[in-house]
Amino acid sequence: MSNNSFTTTRRSLLKAGAAGASFLAMPGLIGRASAQEMLKVAAIYTVPVEQQWVSRIHKAANAAVERGEIEYVFSENTSNSDYERVMREYSEAGHDLIIGEVFAVEDAARQVARDYPDKAYLMGSSFMPQDDTPNFAVFDNYIQDASYLSGIIAGAMTKSKNIGMVGGFPIPEVNRLMHAFMAGVRETAPDTTFQVAFIGSWFDPPKAKETAFAQIDAGADIMYAERFGVSDAAKERGVLAIGNVIDTQADYPETVVASALWHFEPTLDAAVAKVKAGEFKAENYGLYSYMKEGGCSLAPLGTFEGKVPQEALDLVAEKEAAIKAGSFTVEINDEEPKSS
Repeated sequence: MSNNSFTTTRRSLLKAGAAGASFLAMPGLIGRASAQEMLKVAAIYTVPVEQQWVSRIHKAANAAVERGEIEYVFSENTSNSDYERVMREYSEAGHDLIIGEVFAVEDAARQVARDYPDKAYLMGSSFMPQDDTPNFAVFDNYIQDASYLSGIIAGAMTKSKNIGMVGGFPIPEVNRLMHAFMAGVRETAPDTTFQVAFIGSWFDPPKAKETAFAQIDAGADIMYAERFGVSDAAKERGVLAIGNVIDTQADYPETVVASALWHFEPTLDAAVAKVKAGEFKAENYGLYSYMKEGGCSLAPLGTFEGKVPQEALDLVAEKEAAIKAGSFTVEINDEEPKSS
């Protein structure tokens, strides 16, 4: 996710543009004619590849490289003001599929796609596909299923019935996960109160840690670690934490109880296959992040095996099976969460 000069009003930024040209025989479809050729993939990130969200994209791309399916290059720490230039350079350099996250540069990114109609773009975005950019597909980490399950565990572990939550920005990508987590908590601890705060950055561990300390001082005994830095505060104060997007339990074995994991592999694999088949078009790839698609999961309990009440684990198993079967749907709520 992007890091600079972002506000929650970005939804007003996307404007209609000139209709983009399509490629190949069918309207709106682009890609390479030969599925046997090595696909050239480039990625543009606004934060370090170690950052939670971006690290999952980077991991999936490297896995595809190891399987011999793609060539992969990337740029990290790309500023919003420089994003368009880097997109154009990769487009000119012969890359077939360009991936990244354009949450603060929607207009510029979509204009690049219109200028290079024979290239495929798969970008993290809060917007849906647009007719004027038929080669610009979007994705997001819809891991509300796993977040909900992690909430069930958190509710079973809190003693103070006070949970702290520290996020980057109150945008849909964060809000929906927080709401799902809170819904899970209420399954096992309906009387829990929540402290919700946002640090105004995608990567500022010291600020996240400071904010977490304040919530712990106010009674939180479990922290929802949407940002790096929160688990550090939890560890120092001897409270528990719930992870998001990646599993950090190895670094915090006595602190991180459970984590909602995002798996970008289904998203990237689908895009690569469609580009190779000449079938890539403007679609919403967010669906590949759903649990039933293999796009998210609950991390193993690891060091907390045997420490979570069995009743909660039974409920997690029941809900997980229902989610995968399609008989239970975790609500997607993109509104800004508030403290209780």
